[in-house]
Amino acid sequence: MALPTQSRWPTPPQREYAFVKALFTFALETEFAPWCQLRKFRAADWGGLKLWCADADGLEIAVVLTGAGPKLARQAASQAINNGDDSPRFCISSGLAGGLRSEHRTNDLLVARAVFPENVRERDRVEDQIDSSEALVSFAAECGAKVVEHFLTTARVVGRSDEKKHLGQSADAVEMESFGVLSAAQERGVPAVAIRVISDTVDEDLPLDMNEVLTDAGKVSIPRVLGQVALHPGAVPGLMRLGRDSKRAAVTLCEFLDRYARRLAATGQFLQSKGGAGQ
Repeated sequence: MALPTQSRWPTPPQREYAFVKALFTFALETEFAPWCQLRKFRAADWGGLKLWCADADGLEIAVVLTGAGPKLARQAASQAINNGDDSPRFCISSGLAGGLRSEHRTNDLLVARAVFPENVRERDRVEDQIDSSEALVSFAAECGAKVVEHFLTTARVVGRSDEKKHLGQSADAVEMESFGVLSAAQERGVPAVAIRVISDTVDEDLPLDMNEVLTDAGKVSIPRVLGQVALHPGAVPGLMRLGRDSKRAAVTLCEFLDRYARRLAATGQFLQSKGGAGQ
C-alpha cells in the first residue's frame, strides 16, 4: 500500500485543550501501511523529518519511519523528540519482532517492561537497560497486549533458531529499534514504551539472511532480495510464508495501536497534569 503524498503539516485546529502528541515509530513502511487503512494520515515535514500525522479522539499521532537498526532509530526518534514546542508527550516504539521463547507465537502482541542492547551480557547490570513507562505498559495490557519482561535490541537480524533459543535465556523477543528509540526518549524525559508483534517464532529459521537485503538506510532492497533468491531458490516457500505471516502480524499490530492511541487520548491530559506517565 502506498503511503500518503507528502505535504506540509497543517496547523492543528483550535481545541479547548492542547492536543496530546504521541510519537509512534516503525522501522519499515510495510509495518505501518495497515494503519493507513484504518485512519486517515497526512504526510508532513517536521523540521526536515518526514512523518505522517493523524488525529485520534484528540490525540495527535505522529508516525516516523526510522529504518532498521538501533542507530537509525535513535537518530530519527531524537530528531522528532527534540523539536521544541512540537515535541511529543509520549513515545511508542513499535514493529515486528522475533520470538525468543516457545510461549510466544506468531501474531502475539507483546509489551516489554524494559529493553536492553545486544552488547549487554550480564543481565544483572540494570543500568544498561531502559524501562518502559509503567503507565504506558499498563494501558497496553488493558488494550490486549501480553506484558513481558524484556526485549533485546540488536544491530542485525537474528534468523537462526539455535541463536534465538540462546538469546531467550535473557529476553522474550528480539528486534532492532526499541533501545535506540527509548534511549532518545529517556534523554528528553519523554515517557516511552516498546510494543511489538511476533512475526517469526523461536523454532523458525528465517529463509534468507535478511542482513544481506538491508541497505545502509535500513530499508529492504528488492534487488538484493531477488539476488538472494537466485542464490538460494529453495528459500522461496519459506520466504512466501514469512511474507504472509509478517503482513498478518503488521495488521494485528496496527489494529492494536489504533485502539491504544484512543486509550491514550482518553487519559493523556490527566497524565500530563500529573507530570508524566509513570516513569
